[in-house]
Amino acid sequence: MASISLSLATISSSKALLSHQKTSSIASLKPHDKTLSHSILGTSLIRPTTLTTTRGKASSPTTKITCSASSSSSSPLPSALLFDCDGVLVDTEKDGHRISFNDTFNEKGLGVTWDVDLYGELLKIGGGKERMTAYFNKTGWPEKAPKSEEERKEFIASLHKRKTELFMALIEKKLLPLRPGVAKLVDQAFAEGVKVAVCSTSNEKAVSAIVSFLLGPERAEKIKIFAGDVVPRKKPDPAIYNLAAITLGVDPSSCVVVEDSAIGLAAAKAAGMTCIVTKSGYTADEDFLNADAVFDCIGDPPEERFDLAFCKSLLEKQYVS
Repeated sequence: MASISLSLATISSSKALLSHQKTSSIASLKPHDKTLSHSILGTSLIRPTTLTTTRGKASSPTTKITCSASSSSSSPLPSALLFDCDGVLVDTEKDGHRISFNDTFNEKGLGVTWDVDLYGELLKIGGGKERMTAYFNKTGWPEKAPKSEEERKEFIASLHKRKTELFMALIEKKLLPLRPGVAKLVDQAFAEGVKVAVCSTSNEKAVSAIVSFLLGPERAEKIKIFAGDVVPRKKPDPAIYNLAAITLGVDPSSCVVVEDSAIGLAAAKAAGMTCIVTKSGYTADEDFLNADAVFDCIGDPPEERFDLAFCKSLLEKQYVS
């Protein structure tokens, strides 16, 4: 039995921790100054703290605990590790995609600006083209926009193409860094022969740029990308995860997904996959009740939150925060 050290798993005070085979629950976990050590489904729970979100302000106090999980070497590894892109690999939304949308609107003289709060609401719609279409349908189309539905589709596509070009320029300059622990977890998967893919509603060129420039070409050539319009329906529809499982030749139940949003979580679970949420700036307050585990990030040592061994353990046990 190998002892795997994992830190800062977020678990609500009265939620049950479920096993696929049996259910075990905690009546209550309350923050206190002393070390709490309690064995639940083979997991040691230690040291509650308080979460600070990436929005620059502290969230309401929540019980956070370091997990030290025991994992048997005979337990099956995930067949595939599937990452969302925006908010998981890189926290791109506020200072990446939003800025690129606004620069595009400004270049075209549309008189439209998406502020931080508005963009947070728009993120509930999967896909940039779909996001713009929904916004203009609700608020009114710009005067420079065409009138027919078909011409408007072409107009939206042209806006999205330019937005992607501006976003890729940001990525190529490496102005947006990888989130902590991403490269580590990818390397652990490669070392164990676990397939790695990125499944995103974003444009394929933008996702490829993130993977290539920030993870590096050696990793990029081993990572399969499913993105943009490769499927007709975007998250929360499970189509992109279904496609990934079919293409990679793996059973959905043996896949572990890393997502950051409620719509991404819904897509992964609808595909029958295990899903870990790493909260991002825009998603910290979303409902992740159905997630198998919830963290603030993946994390690198000595601030590591979880690793491949934890992903492996979730194929046998389900942790609900």
